[in-house]
Amino acid sequence: MILITGGRGQLAFEFKRLFDELGVEYTSTTREELDITDFQNIREYFKYKHPKVIINCAAYNSVDTAEEEEAKCYRANAYGPRELALAAKEVDAQFVNFSTGFVFDGKKKIPYIEEDETNPIGMYGASKELGERLVLEAWEKSLIIRTSWVYGKGGPNNFVKSIMEWSKSNDYIKIVDDQISTPTYARDLARYTWDLINKNIYGLYHITNGGEVSKYDFAKYVLDAIGWMGILDRGKTREFCSMAERPENSVLSVKKTEKVLKEKIPSWEDGLMRFLREV
Repeated sequence: MILITGGRGQLAFEFKRLFDELGVEYTSTTREELDITDFQNIREYFKYKHPKVIINCAAYNSVDTAEEEEAKCYRANAYGPRELALAAKEVDAQFVNFSTGFVFDGKKKIPYIEEDETNPIGMYGASKELGERLVLEAWEKSLIIRTSWVYGKGGPNNFVKSIMEWSKSNDYIKIVDDQISTPTYARDLARYTWDLINKNIYGLYHITNGGEVSKYDFAKYVLDAIGWMGILDRGKTREFCSMAERPENSVLSVKKTEKVLKEKIPSWEDGLMRFLREV
């Protein structure tokens, strides 16, 4: 049996959809059913449940409010995943946790590889970086997946959904052009993560769609695709009053993953068009 935590999120939605299509048995839990920041709750749950694979989709993902909610952020992104990894160890289960390109400072001019030195510049990235280390130290059958700019059909709002919503009531939108990464369709993230799980791959890997783009050009691609006729303006990160600093470059190299899977991951344009056709 497979356990999916954070069952209301967009990545959990895609795992459930994938498993339904494949006929794979799974259990999905919400925060009320399994709160990964409640360590006693974790221990109680695993007394009765013995999953063979644990996919942790629960996380604290609010980059800005993380600066004010440090303890809450670290419990969800570092200490909770460590407890899940230890629980996985007790039942000899594979454990999968997700991280981010925000573990880097963004100063590198080319895509980051798994072996690059981390240097987070915000609380969110720092909590994820600590979570990586704690999980890998806790259980050898752990798989850490770093990803970036994830969007999908299920769960709360994401950048693509927000852009589409803004376009309904605005004829002028301003988006930063000095943040570069790779938009990642949650459906592809789930699928290639599952491929790694099936190969019993452990350690640290990157999964994003292919290519790279600025937030401005990403937004332009979305707005052009839906036929928006307004004005899209360029902005700089410093113009927006964000609590958290963001890396200029959080592009992740997926060469290591593609080599293991012997398959090319689709481009971000391909993933986005499939998503837009669906919504």
